[in-house]
Amino acid sequence: MTILLGVTGFYGTENPDGVTVNCGLDHNRFIISDRPFNGSRKAELQRPAFCPIKNLSAEQAASLPEEISGRGVDVGVAILLESVNKRILLTRRSKGLHIFPNVWVPPGGHMEDGEELLDAGLRELQEETGISLRGANLPWSILGLWESASPPLLSRGLPTRHHIVTYLLVSSNETHQELQEKLCPDEQEVSACVWLDQDIAEQIVATGDGEEDSGRKRPGTQTSVM
Repeated sequence: MTILLGVTGFYGTENPDGVTVNCGLDHNRFIISDRPFNGSRKAELQRPAFCPIKNLSAEQAASLPEEISGRGVDVGVAILLESVNKRILLTRRSKGLHIFPNVWVPPGGHMEDGEELLDAGLRELQEETGISLRGANLPWSILGLWESASPPLLSRGLPTRHHIVTYLLVSSNETHQELQEKLCPDEQEVSACVWLDQDIAEQIVATGDGEEDSGRKRPGTQTSVM
């Protein structure tokens, strides 16, 4: 596969920014395929139109150092924790972080050798927020896959990291108020937390850049600023 296509472009012949794939772990490797395989799950793989991997010119790709072009793709996991009363937890990355400072994201990070997808996500959830759900046997599902690079825009420099992030929905049997009591964020990684209901999340997604109310706090949110 050429870096000029990226993972999404390689499989998305009709839509280079989105395609349905089969994914799963096989012998400690995260596999993406256009065909089902043992233990695989179907998921939507997407990337932004401005993804640097997609927009690299042949000259830019050729100029990448071997340690970057030959690095491969890092695999990450993000957890969307949903309370029993249908609130979703987001965290704001600390301003001192090198990658995406002050950005609101679900808890998550890179997988470690030998980890399953859910185990990696729950470990990151506990490390970042203090909420421990490992061993709780909660229902979960794959929401989708996201291809990205760092820096996220070519205007900020050539990519040095290439990622596929798996988004998992984990459904808790506790309310967001009960889960809030367990929050103990790692201040080096998380500067704030917020619980959003589905309507608020949909409004945020539907709000276009530059709209007057795009930054207005709406009813239905609960925040814990550390």
